[in-house]
Amino acid sequence: MKIDLTDTTASKINKGLVKARRAIGTPAVGMVLTLVVVTDEENAYDALKAANDASREHPSRTLVVIKRVSRSPRDRTQSRLDAEVRVGTDAGSGETVVLRLYGEVSDHAQSVVLPLLLPDAPVVVWWSVDAPRDPANDPLGALSQRRVTDSYAAEKPVDELRSRAESYEPGDTDLAWARITPWRSMLAAALDQVDSEIVSVEVAGEESNPSVELLAMWLADRLHVHVRRAVSAGPGLTQVRLETTGGPITLHRSDGAMATLALPGQPDRAVALKRRETSELLAEELRRLDPDDTYASALRFGVDRLGGIQSAAERAEAAAQPVPTLPVRAVTEPAATGVQPASSESGDSDRPTPAKMPPVKKADPQ
Repeated sequence: MKIDLTDTTASKINKGLVKARRAIGTPAVGMVLTLVVVTDEENAYDALKAANDASREHPSRTLVVIKRVSRSPRDRTQSRLDAEVRVGTDAGSGETVVLRLYGEVSDHAQSVVLPLLLPDAPVVVWWSVDAPRDPANDPLGALSQRRVTDSYAAEKPVDELRSRAESYEPGDTDLAWARITPWRSMLAAALDQVDSEIVSVEVAGEESNPSVELLAMWLADRLHVHVRRAVSAGPGLTQVRLETTGGPITLHRSDGAMATLALPGQPDRAVALKRRETSELLAEELRRLDPDDTYASALRFGVDRLGGIQSAAERAEAAAQPVPTLPVRAVTEPAATGVQPASSESGDSDRPTPAKMPPVKKADPQ
């Protein structure tokens, strides 16, 4: 059921929700949280569809905030709030209110959202596009326990990761981080099956995909070894290669669906690593409302401490070699990693000595 409200108020919207629930005979019970989706008109359909699909696992009241751009200076001084109330099959497993803000009220979205929050229920804010530089101090972000952004939707994803690291507060998270959960789980399980020291790591993927940087930072932060970021044609993440004293460990995915895991002394095996929809990523983030310390540690490791990305000329030159050899660069201080840099007089400055580490234990995938 849908109810359209033009030039309305938060009080009338609440009355509209009650009226709609009575009309279809659905009580306001069973909703576990309030999900505030901040988007624009262009991306509203996709964001709303993802939120509705995620609500089947997490029944919630979904408030979609769309700030409309006024065309004339006179319109920008006039405030108006339009709303669309959806319940029943039109709203997934909860109820949805689409809020369109015009004029000056666009700068005070929190005053519209606050009266519509479910009482005594956690609040999650998801910016599907145009996330603020500091989500925790954003007026809408200040209302929530969990703040979800997506650096993949940013114009410059790597710069977005730097901003997220500078402004991180407990409760912040990124859908780019959720995208690598299966990779982290698979790599942690693979490292449980070997008893060798890890020397270096290479992570390859699309140039504009921040999940590649996040996975590289997680590995560098957890393993304390040299990690290098390489570029591939995609889709998304394509390969992780860990050089160990017992031989290389590789996890390679070329089609975005199935991957091949290769361990020293073991036959290759096929594993499922399907690229997931936004609704699945959002549902994963809604499963936990406590701070993600693993994400915070990886994010604060820093993009700039990863090995450099090859240029197009370097990639072409490397591809022409019979056996490509990719240099490894240090990403941590020698005192912290246990790796002693080789002397330039030895002629072998790009080859690190193995880090003296205890046997690798499975890292927490979350």
